[in-house]
Amino acid sequence: QPFKVLATETINRKALDADIYNAIPTEKVDGTCCYVTTYRGQPYLWARLDRKPNKQAEKRFKKFLYSMEDSKEFIWNMDEDFKPVPECWIPAKEIQQSSGNPLPDENGHIPGWVPVEKNSKQYCWHSSVVNYEAEIALILKCQADDPGLLEISSVPLSDLLEQTLELIGTNINANPYGLGSKKHPIHLLVPHGAFEIKNPPILKHSDILSWFEGCREGKIEGIVWHCNDGHLIKLHRHHLGMCWPIEETHLNSQPVVIAVNRTKYDCEFEPKCLFNHFSKLDGQRFCRLKDIKFDV
Repeated sequence: QPFKVLATETINRKALDADIYNAIPTEKVDGTCCYVTTYRGQPYLWARLDRKPNKQAEKRFKKFLYSMEDSKEFIWNMDEDFKPVPECWIPAKEIQQSSGNPLPDENGHIPGWVPVEKNSKQYCWHSSVVNYEAEIALILKCQADDPGLLEISSVPLSDLLEQTLELIGTNINANPYGLGSKKHPIHLLVPHGAFEIKNPPILKHSDILSWFEGCREGKIEGIVWHCNDGHLIKLHRHHLGMCWPIEETHLNSQPVVIAVNRTKYDCEFEPKCLFNHFSKLDGQRFCRLKDIKFDV
């Protein structure tokens, strides 16, 4: 991007129209976006893959951006301007279409998804959190009975259909939550909106800044407000000129319990897979995510 995004003192018109004052504030988790939908007749995890313009088209687009204000006025040649994507690629649901073609967003990208195959080399960290034989995924969320306790559990992929999630872990975005190690990497899926902020700041620039700086609950990457009309309003620490990652995150200040029971499934877990490692820790509780270690 040829620009830096900074938050102003004024609430955006789109946020007001979406009734942000009555929205649910949740923690923005630092990972890579995923999606669960069907593929080959069964629930599958899909990885984010944006269709991007080729070099010539990107040059034209950037030149246009510098000379004009609205990127929506740029005219794309949908047949020639974009890099090829795999045949199984699908555009994201919210993308606008014209004459059957998905339209690029304001950055010139077409957000979309590709299915994560078992033992995929390109998406090996994605494939480590799903087991297609048992049709389950490794999920991190708050325990239902105790919101102050995190839980790592194996969840049926069918329960996650049409949901988006964030993949976090050892080899994602420099691992801001300190999960696992190079020798024994740990990756988990977090459903979007999983961590509701119980004591959010008042919607004023100064209050939000103070909340991020001085509140334990504010030791997060950002806030995502889930509005009643489906809109998501995002605010990142960087939008306030603040640093991320930080040394101690809110996610790592909470205890976590493991709930991965291998006896619930007919299939055998492979010895080196995450499901097998976590099943050996079933029922165990740790002070922090950082403290989880595999005895291998």
